[in-house]
This record gives sequence, C-alpha cells and structure tokens, in this order.
Amino acid sequence: MTFPASAPALSDVRRVLAVFAHPDDIDFGSAGTVAGWVDAGIDVAYLIVTRGDAGGFDDTPRDQIPVIRENEQRAAAAAVGVKQVDFLDGYRDGQLTPSYALRRDITAAIRRFRPDRILTSSPLRRWERLAGPSHPDHLAVGEATTCAIYPDSRNPFAHPELLQSGLEPWVVREVWYAGGPNPDHAVDVTEAYPRKVAALRAHASQTAHLDLDGGWLRDRMVTMAEMAGLPNGRLAEAYTVLRTE
Repeated sequence: MTFPASAPALSDVRRVLAVFAHPDDIDFGSAGTVAGWVDAGIDVAYLIVTRGDAGGFDDTPRDQIPVIRENEQRAAAAAVGVKQVDFLDGYRDGQLTPSYALRRDITAAIRRFRPDRILTSSPLRRWERLAGPSHPDHLAVGEATTCAIYPDSRNPFAHPELLQSGLEPWVVREVWYAGGPNPDHAVDVTEAYPRKVAALRAHASQTAHLDLDGGWLRDRMVTMAEMAGLPNGRLAEAYTVLRTE
C-alpha cells in the first residue's frame, strides 16, 4: 500500500496546523518548510501529542524529561517563527494508538484553530526504513489525524461534546504527510536550512550527540532535492500532498 500521486498544493492557504507525536518530529522532517510558510505570511501552529518522556540519551531523571522537551520544542518553534505550540495531556511517548480519545482531542484542536492545511506524519509504514518515520507513535498520530480530518472534524454529530462546548465543525482542505513512502512533493528549503539547524539544536536533549554541522542531514536533503529535479546544491524536504474536500 502506498499513497497516490500528490495533488497540486493549494495556493491560498492562510492557516496550517502541524500535528506530530513527539517534540522534535516537526523539526527533523519539516522545519525548513515551516519557516518558508511563516515567511510567506501563513499562520502556523503546532500540536504535539506527547512530551517525549521516553526520549533522551543520558541519565537525566525521567520525571524531568517532559518539561525539558516541552521547553525545547517551544524554543525550536521560535527559531522558525512559530508562536503557538500546544501539547495534549494524558498521552505517553511510546504508547500511542489511533484511539477514539486521540481522534477527539485532535478534532478539538482542528475545530479550534480552523486550518486550511494540516501537516502530519504518515500513517503508512516505510518498510525500507523502519527507524525514524515508521516509529509506531508516528503511524498512530498520522492515522488519528487522518480520521480527525475526515470524518470527525467536519461531522457535527462526531464527538458531540465538542459541539456542545462551542467547537463548530470545520473542513480541512488539504493534508501534507511527512515521512511516508515515495514522497513526490518537494519543497526547496535551501535558504531556510540555517533555521532548520537552529531548531534542531534547540532539542539539545535529543541532538547534542549528533553532528549537525556534518554531512548526514545535508546529504539527506540534497538527495531529496535531486530526486525532485531541483538544481545542484539545493536542499529539499519532501511530502505527499492530498486534497481532503
């Protein structure tokens, strides 16, 4: 199973909601893209499902990790110009499923923010690359977000408690999936690359052991650009883009 070919991206987007499982997910895959959207005047907000309590590479006490990682994500968002960062409560890193409760909470965020576009992780596994994009939390959030986009957020009879609290139905027009199989919509992020690196540096608990000045990150983005037919020396992040109307 894979995605269909991407649809042409909408040209009149004003609001984007990025929904991901962990602090740093957005920044590894999409910080350059987000920086470009912010530069273009698009209002971007983040919804992070967990506080990354299972992450880290040292002996920092586990009970300190959620606060550390929340603060890191807020700093990373600021590096690319994003001001609104919300976290869900009650979800543990490494234990996510596309549950009814998670669908409801994402639906509430969609109805509250009313985005034209959603950026989220792929609900489809990449069998050739189990590490990273195919983390089960990423797949779960991609699936729950897809269900929240359709039918939940647009259906007045889904999650009736949301309507009772004043959250009216909302139709998301487009979804961008990151980390999925065979992405075919590339975004040139060459100019935004320094801000992407700054966002990743903000996640010190996760990236201090990585050589962000080295070639691995740039090489990966060069490969994406080459696959998209961009000129030599350009850097890209890649997605699958689907219309939801």
